[in-house]
Amino acid sequence: MRIALIHALKHSLAPIEASFARLWPEATLMNLLDDSLSADVARDGRLTPEMTDRFLALGQYAASTGAHAILFTCSAFGPCIDAVARDLSPMPVLKPNQAMIEQAVERGHRIGLLSTFPPTLRSMPPEFPGTIQLVPKLAEGALAALDRGDRTEHDRLVVQASRDLRDCDLIALAQYSMAPAADMVAEATKLPVLTTPDSAVTKLKQLLKAEVRDERP
Repeated sequence: MRIALIHALKHSLAPIEASFARLWPEATLMNLLDDSLSADVARDGRLTPEMTDRFLALGQYAASTGAHAILFTCSAFGPCIDAVARDLSPMPVLKPNQAMIEQAVERGHRIGLLSTFPPTLRSMPPEFPGTIQLVPKLAEGALAALDRGDRTEHDRLVVQASRDLRDCDLIALAQYSMAPAADMVAEATKLPVLTTPDSAVTKLKQLLKAEVRDERP
């Protein structure tokens, strides 16, 4: 199975590839990176029709390579990804956080949503059911630290911010780039911690293996 991974942040590549290596090593991966997407949405402060057109073009290109599914790895572009899913249906097209949200809703009512990218805290909360009590929290300065190549400082700031979420049932890490800090967040808060890469790989594996079974005579 070929899975197209489409990234708006370069920091997302290593965490999602690590999750595939651990949970679904048989999958064939292709990576598409356009880090101007994250820069442009941060500059504009909103998702524009032009941004949606760029996502549609990326989706069409990925499909043209023979991909069996597409996984987007940046959580600030939900409506754009929805447009790609409609355009390429019935191909599985997953938002980066879609599977994690499903798992979080099954496991808790008061969910801490920890992010390092401010636009995510605008775009992602509407994807949760209205019955969920969401507690958003920004780990300020963490993404800038990662951009400087300082993973240690990034993780320290993520852990520091997570301590404000200790009254939640669980913590959801919004960015793929935050996944390496999951164990430290769990240790600091004594709460279950969900990461977007592991949840997404698990869901894709289930979806595509179910498709293969359905196609068998």
